[in-house]
Amino acid sequence: MLDDFMIRAALAGLGVAFAAAPLGCFVVWRRMAYFGEATAHAAILGVALALSFSLPLLPAIIMAALVMGLTVTVFRGRGYAMDTLLGVMAHTALAAGMVAVSLLADVRLDLSAFLFGDILAVTRGDLAAIWLGGALIVGLMAWRWSALLTATLNPDLARASGIDPRREELWLTLALALVVAVAIKVVGVLLIAALLVIPAAAARPLVRTPESMAFAAAALGGTAAIGGLGGAYLGDTPAGPSIVCAATLLFVATALVGPALRRR
Repeated sequence: MLDDFMIRAALAGLGVAFAAAPLGCFVVWRRMAYFGEATAHAAILGVALALSFSLPLLPAIIMAALVMGLTVTVFRGRGYAMDTLLGVMAHTALAAGMVAVSLLADVRLDLSAFLFGDILAVTRGDLAAIWLGGALIVGLMAWRWSALLTATLNPDLARASGIDPRREELWLTLALALVVAVAIKVVGVLLIAALLVIPAAAARPLVRTPESMAFAAAALGGTAAIGGLGGAYLGDTPAGPSIVCAATLLFVATALVGPALRRR
């Protein structure tokens, strides 16, 4: 069955959608969409480091994304505004990664595959990594769900309950690093933030509880993955951007019909 590249692509898209759904909810609730984008941009620097030192690609991407998230967290504690930090770090990481790749004289690398994804070229090994990483992300979110939710909705209540909001933010940073590493093959660095934010934002008008929002985001993300791949196949368009466009159409649809459904 897995010999069919479209089936592998669909499974890869579903794996990323299910992994990104609960994390995307926290990204929306915390208004940190650009944090996800900055973490994703660091992946290019991770690619450059992996090629420079002959390291495995996946751990290098995770490490670069983690360093990005931790750096933003540290500097935010020194009085810098979050949007300023994210603007500086996101563009610096992307630019530094592209410069570093260009300096690798013995390596010829097509950065477009990392920037926009290449889901149609997913191998069985990639598929295993995507679903294993997705399972780790979902497990991490399930384990920290209550503490993360409390720290997100009311940091003061979290402290009174013995929950450290900064520690929960570090767990969230780790999950973001994992989802970047998982999703880079599917939608690429430039579109990862969209896949995190759009399904969760689309789910918001349809639900009443945080848990139902996570499940709805997973369903909408999976629908966008399959619908985007179908559109790319029929229209001969790039698969990664097509998935994001499908997610945007779902966002528009739920924004229009969501309020009416919730009034019933």
